[in-house]
Amino acid sequence: MRKMLFGVSMLLLLLSAGRGIAKVWPKPVKLVLSPASSVPTADIVRNLHAKCPNVSITLDSKKSDYMLQAGGWSGNYRFTLFKHGGDAVYGTSTFLLSNAVKNVCKFINTQK
Repeated sequence: MRKMLFGVSMLLLLLSAGRGIAKVWPKPVKLVLSPASSVPTADIVRNLHAKCPNVSITLDSKKSDYMLQAGGWSGNYRFTLFKHGGDAVYGTSTFLLSNAVKNVCKFINTQK
């Protein structure tokens, strides 16, 4: 009976450990900020790290996946996301900066 309980507990341990290994993480994504952006880069980066750590900001537009035009001010943020090549693919308007970043992150991480 003890051997069977030990075997079952080891099997459960291995199965639970296997789920952690098989977890799918979102792919890394690079954003370049539009020159027309008025929101400070530091504020966007701070919120990006909190909301979606797989997304980073780059200065090299040739290596970016998207361009983010971040405009507005406290209480009226407007973000537009362009995929590489120039097509606008997403826009959001929110009261809080953190919500605008969260919305952009959610969109990016749902794309294949």
